[in-house]
Amino acid sequence: MKNFLALSQEFKSFLESQTWIEEPKGLYEPIEYILKIGGKRVRPSLCLASAQMFSGNSEIALNQALAVEVFHNFTLMHDDIMDDAPLRRGQTTVHEKWDANTGILSGDAMMILSYQILPRKAEVHALELLNTFSQTAIDVCRGQQMDIDFESEVEVSLDQYLEMIRLKTAVLLSGSLDLGAIVAEADLSDRKLIRDFGEKLGLAFQIQDDILDAYGDAELFGKKEGGDIDANKKTILFALALQHSNESQKKELLELYSSPAGTAGKIERVLEIYNSLHLRHKAEQMMQEYHQKALQDLQGILVNAEAKAPLFELAVLLMERTV
Repeated sequence: MKNFLALSQEFKSFLESQTWIEEPKGLYEPIEYILKIGGKRVRPSLCLASAQMFSGNSEIALNQALAVEVFHNFTLMHDDIMDDAPLRRGQTTVHEKWDANTGILSGDAMMILSYQILPRKAEVHALELLNTFSQTAIDVCRGQQMDIDFESEVEVSLDQYLEMIRLKTAVLLSGSLDLGAIVAEADLSDRKLIRDFGEKLGLAFQIQDDILDAYGDAELFGKKEGGDIDANKKTILFALALQHSNESQKKELLELYSSPAGTAGKIERVLEIYNSLHLRHKAEQMMQEYHQKALQDLQGILVNAEAKAPLFELAVLLMERTV
């Protein structure tokens, strides 16, 4: 049984064996570029781990894992254009290295490629794979639109925020696991549990990401401390602040969140409000609750402990990360 690191390496080797360049090169070179600039490869590795857990063989899901990775990087390519981001994983973004039109078209091609790759060597499961993949893809788009909408909304409730991160982040982890379960011919009850595990783990992961942005080591995390605050991004801490603040705190917070990026003292004052409300602790409690519920779902799957070990390993590693 391969551990999670071995599964990640297995996928990396498979990815590196792929040939992406065709004519016209202007369409395919950005695709090769974004797929080669690194990343944790968590989602495709989850797909392999799920297939291995249910069948004992991770290799049967390599193409489905590849489809997930190509789709995920398509979303990143388009996200970077929407955010006008200069860097991705420490490297120049596609729209900066080429231009926005190239990023849009190459991203479109990646989405189509992901659907071409999806049924390879699993044609008998093509319809189930397509249904899961398509629902996952549209949910990611729904979550992205909610995130965009939140930028212009003054207040965002905790329930609204949790639904946004469920769609934008958690469902792709959940869907990746389900694709592996489908090719491994897992039964429907186990498929539901593995999807629930992925969704709750994804929620915990995104809440942790919000905490790290505000309180993590900026040098280790690769972003400046409070970058989300500076950009007026609605996070778990912001949603909790609206829920727990008094009228004067809420008024000040909303005023700070209406000020432009770079406003002197903004990050520090928002953090003071968060700290006075003990929001870091509240957010960490929520993160741990989702994490524990995810582990309970994994525990409920009717396979032996050794088969589950790589996913338990990942779940623990994700919660220990500092970046």
